[in-house]
Order: sequence, then C-alpha cells, then structure tokens
Amino acid sequence: MNRRPFLQKISLIGTSFLTMPFMLYGKMDFPKSTRLKFITASDGHWGQPDTDYETSHGNLIEAIHREKDVDFVVFNGDLIHDYPTLLPQVKEVYNRLQVPHYVTRGNHDRVSVADFEKIMGQTTNFSFQAKDSGILLLDCSNEKGEYLCANLDFANSILDQFASLPQVFVFVHISQNDWTRHGVPCTDFLNLITSYPNVRATFHGHDHDVDGQMIYRNKPFLWSGHFGGSWGNPFPSYRVCEVGEDGKVISYLKTVKDGTILNGHTL
Repeated sequence: MNRRPFLQKISLIGTSFLTMPFMLYGKMDFPKSTRLKFITASDGHWGQPDTDYETSHGNLIEAIHREKDVDFVVFNGDLIHDYPTLLPQVKEVYNRLQVPHYVTRGNHDRVSVADFEKIMGQTTNFSFQAKDSGILLLDCSNEKGEYLCANLDFANSILDQFASLPQVFVFVHISQNDWTRHGVPCTDFLNLITSYPNVRATFHGHDHDVDGQMIYRNKPFLWSGHFGGSWGNPFPSYRVCEVGEDGKVISYLKTVKDGTILNGHTL
C-alpha cells in the first residue's frame, strides 16, 4: 500500500491550521488551574523492521517526563508491529514511565484478548475514573488485524455509568468514520457517543498523517499523528489534554523532539 500523506474528505485537520479561539493573541489560553492532565500518543509500532523503534519510544518517554503534573498516559493502539512476542517487550518500556499508563488495541496489536489482558494488565475494552472524569478505552480490531467498529454494548453500559460525571473522554485507535483514508464507517458508534452530553472528546490514532480535529454533531474527534512507525508526518508527536477547575477543557499537539505546540483546540 502506498502510504504517502493524503487526507480524504478533510480540510481543517492538519497542523497548518490553528483553531480559534484556543489561541488568544498568540498565546495559549490555558485553564488558570488544571484539575486533570493526561497525554495520549499512538502508533509506536514497537518491533517494526527497519525503524529505530527503541529510540522513538525512549524519546517519547523523555518528552512525557518533561511534562509537569501528568495524571496518566494512554497509548492509543498499534503498540507493536504484528508479532505477539513483542507485546511483553513494549510493556517493559511503558513501565519506565513515572505515571500510570493505559492502552488500547490497534490493528497491528495482533494478540488475543486473553494474552492482551495477561500482559498489559487490562482488558481490550476498559474504563476507569480519573478524579471526576470518566475514561473509556475501546477495542477496534482482532488477532487478524481487521478494522472493526467498537463494541456498542460495552460503550453504552460504561457511558451510562459515567452519565453523572462532568466529562468523559473516549479512546479508540481506528477512526469510526470514513472521513480519513483508513477509517471505518460506524455511524451507530458516532451517534451513540455524541448522544451523551458529557462526552467531551474522542481520541484516535491509526492515521499517522492526521493530527487535528473533526466535528460530528458538535462533538470533537481528535488525532495525534504518530511517534513511531515507518510512514506519516515527519515530526513524531503526542497530544496533551487539560481539564481546568473551572470546567474548561483544552487539547494541544506537541512535538516529541522539543515540545513545540503545533495545534490546539478548546473542547
């Protein structure tokens, strides 16, 4: 497959655009007091041949450790590159983090549900609460690496449990819409997620050349580019999300190399 950078049906989604009014006279409009801060990064592809995956992972961990007051990190899929024996290796790398970490299963994470849970310490469909925010992690693939719609019954059940929380954040590796070249059309999922008023954002990986935001029914869906792998944007990146004590929620994309902020959004 020719994976040259290409965006299908997307206009304002890349780093060449800055979303207003997040930028305030050239400065970041951060919450005055941050209650929750998390990082999401995707597509490390540990073990992919002809890539320096050890360096890319080490660089990301160093970048995360430079961040202040991070509550947790989500590695949003494609943790490894196809071979199940690689998963214990990347788990050891993640364990070097000084903050809690969680993961989703991507199409290159071709391990069984049982092995994923045994090695990673969580199920492929998983949820937890961080302070007053609900976090929902959804599976979108299988051992064959197929592109799948997320489990609606599980998502519905957890979102009902989280209905009284001020905000919920959803993570699923593959875009559940065909607005990107490698997305899958899952309209029922989109309608379910956007039916909950407290879902503030959904985060995707998978498309290494997409790192911005799309809107469906007034709800934001965001990408983080990639920090590993053999194709995509030339700058490894990760995404930060902050929830303010006043309820303001912002998200911004940063380069792994030096922490340059590439784009930002109010959520």
